[in-house]
Amino acid sequence: MPTECDPRSQRALRLACGTALCLAISFGLDVPIPFLPPIFTLFLLASSNRPLPLKAGPGLALMIMLTTGSGLLLIAPLRHAQASGVLLVGLCLFLCFRYGLRGGNPLVANFLVIGLTLISAAGTADFGLALTVIEALAKGILLATLVAAFSHWLFPDPVDAPAAPARPVLDSSESAWIALRAVLVVLPTFLLALIDPASYMPVIMKSVSLGQQVCSTSTRDAGRELLGSTLLGGVLAILFWGALSILPHLWMFFLWMLLFGLLLARKLYRLVPTRHKTGLWLNTWVTLIILLGQSVQDSASGKDVYTAFFVRMGLFIAVTLYACGAVYLIDSQRYRRQRRAAT
Repeated sequence: MPTECDPRSQRALRLACGTALCLAISFGLDVPIPFLPPIFTLFLLASSNRPLPLKAGPGLALMIMLTTGSGLLLIAPLRHAQASGVLLVGLCLFLCFRYGLRGGNPLVANFLVIGLTLISAAGTADFGLALTVIEALAKGILLATLVAAFSHWLFPDPVDAPAAPARPVLDSSESAWIALRAVLVVLPTFLLALIDPASYMPVIMKSVSLGQQVCSTSTRDAGRELLGSTLLGGVLAILFWGALSILPHLWMFFLWMLLFGLLLARKLYRLVPTRHKTGLWLNTWVTLIILLGQSVQDSASGKDVYTAFFVRMGLFIAVTLYACGAVYLIDSQRYRRQRRAAT
């Protein structure tokens, strides 16, 4: 008797295999900022159960142009009029987050936020570093798109699989408050990165991930989800590094990421019962990739991997605690205003 195939199993395999494959390719080809392409692949595969159509090619090129162009345009204000430049960055971040909350493409919003923060921070210190970030973003998005298309071909959804439910569109007031909350999470880390962009680039990516996470997190669950994903990602990174140290090889890097990815994907698609939202597991995965990618680069350059890891993990925890406090404060202010308006 034929049995109906659960599409979630295919999706978990596709997400884990695609992310692990992109990780191995990006480190094997030594692309600039090699932890970016697997994060982009993770976002692409997790946000859509269908491959990108051919007509999305021009849109992808336009998105890269907007991402890089917006970051380059903000370099001059940040160099010569710092206060105005920071306010412009905050305004652009607010518009990007609000665009995603008002029904816009979440991938476009995410890439725009990454480009705004990484490129403008790097260009403020060194224009050559900004060009390196632009190269990394362009190659990362291209590689992620190709790997995502291959993953959809290798693990396609069943023909009769139900379409993903539409994302809820928030009203103007609600989306404005949540976007402001996300900006308050990302902007202080961006200011910190202006001091030394090359050192704080992983922290920027972590704050962008937290900014996306607070867009779908309530005040009650903020502490558990934000801090939980950061700590769990750190613990998994320690276990991963210990396993990889047994036989440090690119293929073992791929296989271990595949194994850890399958464990997280089963939670993300609820193949294993869990009371946590998908955002916790997705951001745990992002934290794992960032920490591992930087540790591999530290090892290749001869740095003390363990000292750098614990310093970076401490920064991640500090940024996460600040994000929890920002969510609580902005929501408390909002509730007070609502009570005053009601009375």
